[in-house]
Amino acid sequence: MPDMVEVTIDSVRVSLMSPQRVVVLRQTDVERYLPIWVGPYEAESITVALQEVEISRPLTHDLLKNLFTLFNGKILRVEIVALKEDIFYGNIVAETDGKIINIDSRPSDAIALAVRTHVPVLVSQGVMDEAGIVPEKNIQEETPSEPVEKPGAEAEPEDEKRLDVFEDFLKKLGTDKGDEEKPKS
Repeated sequence: MPDMVEVTIDSVRVSLMSPQRVVVLRQTDVERYLPIWVGPYEAESITVALQEVEISRPLTHDLLKNLFTLFNGKILRVEIVALKEDIFYGNIVAETDGKIINIDSRPSDAIALAVRTHVPVLVSQGVMDEAGIVPEKNIQEETPSEPVEKPGAEAEPEDEKRLDVFEDFLKKLGTDKGDEEKPKS
């Protein structure tokens, strides 16, 4: 396991362009993120477990957790082990009868189980190097700060020119035929 890094679930996000969801994993020791596209049902299952919402009947991932418990199995950790042709591959590491077993899994299912069983989520260093994202520094931090304009200060001629566009727009708003002033009677 030396080439694995631990991550936590940073967020589950909705894509406005498709029915897919994104689970954003955050590396625990540095600010690096791994976005993984998942289906809406898997995202819902992860969210329900994260928020500890009580469900009247077990979801599929609750059922899997219950089966592990029933057969004296214990989930030790889940892993995201590979990225091939834009597809992530996961692994559930469990112990049963003193044996360590690896169960091939989609990362979304493995993560849903990890949340329910409170086990670590690990990502291969190679996967993090290939698909991890490091956020850029805030641009304001890098540029020297400009003087802040005080309330009531006079606008510069350049600022007034830029505002002329809005003034023209506002004048045109009242020129529609239906908006003409009617003579007073």
